[in-house]
Amino acid sequence: MLRTHGHGGWWHRFRHRAGHLLVPHSHDAGDKVDAAMEGSREGMRALWVSLLVLGATAMLQAVIAAWSGSVALLGDTLHNVADALTAVPLGIAFLLGRLPANRRYTYGYGRAEDLAGIVIVLTIAASAGFTVYEAVDRLIHPAGVTRLPFVAAAGVVGFVGNELVARYRIAVGRRIGSAALVADGLHARTDGFTSLAVLLSAGGLAVGWRWADPAVGLLITVAILFVLKDAAREVYRRLMDAVDPALLSRAEEALAGTPGVLAVGALRMRWIGHRLHAETDLVVAGDLTLVQAHAIAVEAEHRLLHAVPRLTAATVHPDPKGTHAHAGLDHHRPSV
Repeated sequence: MLRTHGHGGWWHRFRHRAGHLLVPHSHDAGDKVDAAMEGSREGMRALWVSLLVLGATAMLQAVIAAWSGSVALLGDTLHNVADALTAVPLGIAFLLGRLPANRRYTYGYGRAEDLAGIVIVLTIAASAGFTVYEAVDRLIHPAGVTRLPFVAAAGVVGFVGNELVARYRIAVGRRIGSAALVADGLHARTDGFTSLAVLLSAGGLAVGWRWADPAVGLLITVAILFVLKDAAREVYRRLMDAVDPALLSRAEEALAGTPGVLAVGALRMRWIGHRLHAETDLVVAGDLTLVQAHAIAVEAEHRLLHAVPRLTAATVHPDPKGTHAHAGLDHHRPSV
């Protein structure tokens, strides 16, 4: 296989740039790797900010929960603590993703983000189950709550804190291509809904509706389940190597516009953490030399890396026209 340059680590970038002093054709995907590393740093920054905001929110709510005796507010506080702690597996995943590839993990450790996404989805499911339990228990064993204005204020604080964190996580996750961070943001949003349940239940209790607290809790559980569905779908698609078809279309246009490319054959793309990898077959003229075919592959990779966001590595195989289907070389392609 005519394999274009891999772009990972300072040594590869140094060797690639040094080689450009001697080789006429030139392209540099080092910036793509740097952007991916910056994505990891941005993800870590989002986790730290989230941890601080949710930690402060949970501490305030814990004080009011102990003061008022509100079980609903205590449950919301525990939700916020659990949401803050989801930063731990995701932070570990981002750190693992920075490790270089080796002979056992040849694609690196980017998949750790997908494993963290599974943990986050399970945490959302546990939150939904806990909310149901609390609501049913409150229906069976009604309990009085004091200092309702403070409970309502704590619910508002919980909602605002979670919603700010959710928007920040989702925005950063989509910007750097991290499905796990997006799922974590959706999880923060579920806890914001739970905080609103505290506010609404406090209002119901204020007018004498003792059933308001558990009833609203059950309604919020339904909302959490919808968010769980979205987060699970996001993580499932990432685990199954799904990519946005629009990215494929953009990649095909970039490849087809490369001088010397007669047609674009198979094109495969996959996410590894928040970095994209691609493999493709290109049809070129059958009378080209190996050097000429390699030059076309290099230019195609150059265009591909610049056209597709978060793409950090590509393998391009030029296929001589008229020989691909008959020469029987699919399993014995020469490597360069």
